[in-house]
Amino acid sequence: MKKTGLLILVVIITVFITSCATVGRDFPTDIVADIRIGKTTQGDINRMFGSPWRTGIEDGDKTWTYGYYKYRLLGESVTRDLVVRFDKNMVVRSYSFNTSEITE
Repeated sequence: MKKTGLLILVVIITVFITSCATVGRDFPTDIVADIRIGKTTQGDINRMFGSPWRTGIEDGDKTWTYGYYKYRLLGESVTRDLVVRFDKNMVVRSYSFNTSEITE
């Protein structure tokens, strides 16, 4: 009986240590550089990245956020976020892209 309890404890600890949590939706990062301020439209962004994970307003401008956050207890976590700001004509005013991955 003690061996069974110890085995269950080892399994629980192993699952806990190797577990991870994911928030958001993954999105293609290789095309972020294709965004053109003053030219790329909201429709273009939708075709490039799909529906945003979150929407909002920043300084009166509509914003779309694409986010992917994978946290691990052991090993490297991965975080990526793209925030796109649109002007009143729904054309990209600005954007920011951040990642925890090493990029060159």
